[in-house]
Amino acid sequence: MGCEDPREKMCGGPDAMPDARPIHKVQVDGFWVDQTEVTNEQFAAFVAATDYQTVAERTPRAEDFPDAPPENLVAGSVVFTPPDHPVPLDNHFQWWAYVPGANWRHPTGPGSTIEGREKYPVVQIAFQDAEAYAKWAGKRLPTDAEGEFAARGGKEGQTAPWGDELTPDGKWMANIWQGKFPVKDTGEDGFAGLAPAGKFPASGYGLFDMAGNAWEWCSDWYRPDTFARQTLGGGIVRNPEGPASSYDPAEPGQPKRIHRGGSFLCTDQYCTRYMTGSRGKGEVDTGSDHLGFRCVKGSK
Repeated sequence: MGCEDPREKMCGGPDAMPDARPIHKVQVDGFWVDQTEVTNEQFAAFVAATDYQTVAERTPRAEDFPDAPPENLVAGSVVFTPPDHPVPLDNHFQWWAYVPGANWRHPTGPGSTIEGREKYPVVQIAFQDAEAYAKWAGKRLPTDAEGEFAARGGKEGQTAPWGDELTPDGKWMANIWQGKFPVKDTGEDGFAGLAPAGKFPASGYGLFDMAGNAWEWCSDWYRPDTFARQTLGGGIVRNPEGPASSYDPAEPGQPKRIHRGGSFLCTDQYCTRYMTGSRGKGEVDTGSDHLGFRCVKGSK
């Protein structure tokens, strides 16, 4: 579990990913995994059965945001909003914007729709939304270790679910970014932006989109030193469930859970955390238009 410093490897990128080390042996008991990320039509069935309202559809409470002016307390979510010119990559606020009215039904804002996109991964999903769906479906979210085990597809130690080449025989194997980031995704892999679930080759375990397309929630809290703490006792770590609480030095006050798999925004110009051994992170009460989930069932 984990990955080497990728900066001189296939995927490159400027991020050394120290939170994905040390590489260590992990054993997980058997479990079942959804073949694809949960789709819009699957999530719609859940909402129809339960009248569930996602976090992005709820008006933010003043007591949760005491410093926010009342006019800013509007239901919505975060949307990738590319600038029309090249920008320095040291400030992600240059390509992310809070959009009132953005939610799973309207992934990029009120003018967008999921009609005709029933087979696309559902996005704009906060952690509690993913948990609520999983419970309704009789499943759960994967642990960080299960997420990596599933993504490897039996290819232990390799860079990506399909191996160590980014484009074997010139073929794109995942929906990631091509072109100048964050200005324009040229869609050389067949898709500019999100793709329908299952459009790229399956992994060795028959799973689709374990890298790229949409990030996926895991159940573990995020800490950058998790792997270091897990390996203090030596030996093989069995069925790890992560730390008891979250801590991100970059934003100490924001509880975060693990993301896995990367998204259509991944590029060696900025972030290559679609690599199998790497990990992402996200605030538990926040979704975006490149964040979804898949469920698992069985041992934990």
